[in-house]
Amino acid sequence: MQPILAVTLPFFALVLMGYVAANKRVLPESAIPGLNAFVLYFALPAMLFRFGMNTPIGQLLNPVVLLVSLVASLSIVAFTLAVTLSPRVQLKDAAFGALVAAFPNTGFMGVPLLTTLLGKAAVGPVVCAMLTDLFVTSSLCIALAQAHEAKGAGARTALGKAFAGALSNPLPWSILLGALCSVLGWQLAGPPAVIVDMLADAATPVALFTIGAVLWRAGQHAHTRTPPALFLPVAAIKLFAHPMLVFALAASVRRLGAPIGVFEITVLTLAAALPSASNVSLLAERYGADNGRVARIILTSTAVAFVSFSALAWIFGVGDSP
Repeated sequence: MQPILAVTLPFFALVLMGYVAANKRVLPESAIPGLNAFVLYFALPAMLFRFGMNTPIGQLLNPVVLLVSLVASLSIVAFTLAVTLSPRVQLKDAAFGALVAAFPNTGFMGVPLLTTLLGKAAVGPVVCAMLTDLFVTSSLCIALAQAHEAKGAGARTALGKAFAGALSNPLPWSILLGALCSVLGWQLAGPPAVIVDMLADAATPVALFTIGAVLWRAGQHAHTRTPPALFLPVAAIKLFAHPMLVFALAASVRRLGAPIGVFEITVLTLAAALPSASNVSLLAERYGADNGRVARIILTSTAVAFVSFSALAWIFGVGDSP
């Protein structure tokens, strides 16, 4: 357990530092969107591009891993909708609750954390999970969130707009550009390589700090005070049901002879055990959903994940000597 905590403690401590810095106004609230933009449009794309460029395409876009991740995410979305839709939680709010239940923080936290714990070989499975969530899970949930206001062609338009929004995200494009360089055997050199390395090296600490600041901001802009019964079950689905389902699906397809190894199963399961993606709170605010409920789910999952994620990594034997 000690080798695991030696990695997870600094990661979650940086999240806490970002939260405290924003809470104490050391980091002005007006600076948080700029910090988030730096991570989203510069630092993380550089890190993902570098990983994509140095990872074999077969690992980066493994179809079996993609399928397991997709089926698990869609199943969690369907299950969360089924158990949370009620007169108190309408479709829009249920859809964003389903999104935070199925969408782990693979970008800001997962890639750096899992590559630190498991090595650079973890990039491929994490990227597969990220791509399915960016293109399919988030697009579907945003479309569902708008479905109660649009019917027929309007619902199809909502889905199209949601997918177009996913296409505008720079993270998958940086992965695909890096993968293209990997296939063609291209490597950066000189000043471009230095620039990418500088931005990529800044991604992890700034992204983690930003998570904390974004969580604090989400709480400040919450429009409602959500009772625990409306957010704790969703946080539990995220941290426990999601990784259990991923593990069960991956182990099942392995037994059926699919080309997925124990290492890939470990990475996918740990990726699913990450806390909810922090930027979903910004989406909920943008689309007029109950961002107070979403923010509390994300905050709860982030706080509890320090223990639950570390425990799961220990169960999987991460950090044990060979």
